[in-house]
Amino acid sequence: MKEILIVSNYYPPERGAAANRIGRLAAGLAARGHKVSVVCPLPNYPEGRVFEGFRGKFSALEVIDGIHVRRLWIYPSKSANPVVRIFSIASFALCLKFYLLFARLPKTVIVQSPPLLLSFLSVAVLRLKRRKIILNISDLWPLAAIELGALRENSFGHRIALRLERFIYQSADTVIGQSREILQHVREISPGKAVHLYRNFPAKFIMERGEPSPKIRIFYAGLLGIAQGVLEACEHLSPKSNVEFHIFGDGAEKEGILKFISTSGASHIFYHGMVPQKELAARIRSFDIAFVPLRTRIYGSVPSKIFEYAAQGFPILYFGGGEGGEIVRELDLGWVGEPADYKSLNQMLEEIAKMPRETLEQKKLKVFETAQREFDIEAQLDQLMAEAAF
Repeated sequence: MKEILIVSNYYPPERGAAANRIGRLAAGLAARGHKVSVVCPLPNYPEGRVFEGFRGKFSALEVIDGIHVRRLWIYPSKSANPVVRIFSIASFALCLKFYLLFARLPKTVIVQSPPLLLSFLSVAVLRLKRRKIILNISDLWPLAAIELGALRENSFGHRIALRLERFIYQSADTVIGQSREILQHVREISPGKAVHLYRNFPAKFIMERGEPSPKIRIFYAGLLGIAQGVLEACEHLSPKSNVEFHIFGDGAEKEGILKFISTSGASHIFYHGMVPQKELAARIRSFDIAFVPLRTRIYGSVPSKIFEYAAQGFPILYFGGGEGGEIVRELDLGWVGEPADYKSLNQMLEEIAKMPRETLEQKKLKVFETAQREFDIEAQLDQLMAEAAF
């Protein structure tokens, strides 16, 4: 049995791909006989405020299914202001720095990256204390920030971020990445680095269906941010008499989406707001196709929604390009287009609108069976163990 500490900016009961991925990793390692502990902020994402039951605390210690979870103070925020967001990350990073310096740490530590500042401080302290550092990379920063327009190339901030990135990649003993593009990027910066693929596969495969609608119902569920471009998609979707588009979630584009629906008379688009995970699962049972968009192709990014929705038997309407598109195309999980290619999107909607209900139901079953075969998280963890990734 090995003692392993996981350092992450996200952890359940927070929602989202990052929290789910780290939660599944911790549970998988514990199930394989390791003594696992986690250090993370007081839960606050995506609401931007500390969850009920944790407010007013500087730290909290929980034992969840045998995993010791130490939660530290953070100044929570979901502000779009970059200064406020950096301050929020820095507040937890400072608490984490002192924790790592003075707490008794196991010999092996897994560090989640990004946020880049958090992973840099963690790696610097862990290197000082001569711990084995396993870097778990979910997105490539600052490259993703450049592609999203959040950071200007060759700016002072960009140059600093590149130095932090190089330091953490070169300092890590092992790197685990969620895409092959991430692993290739790490090899270019640190040739010869031990790298392993760890995709954000779901923990469950459930194909539950409610009463089907006479219309084909496509849904998007998640963050309504600039990177996803759901508002722009709404503005370009050509109405089809037998196709509906349903939106679940919250974010910066929420008000724009509501305004568009009300002013354009878009009777084919429905906004449902942010709903709890269990309620969402129940409401989408009778839906047909999951829409997974990215406004800009982000190198290294493979949206976890591909795996999650395929595991529920939903064909994927994917518009994000890159490795995610290759997975959907190669495994025949649905339809693939490039980011913001709305002409192609509407052509695919024409094809979908003409699809007989029986054909669509057969496609759902095929997607579900493929996901069961290809997206097995237990087999993936066993493979990582065989590769001595930990």
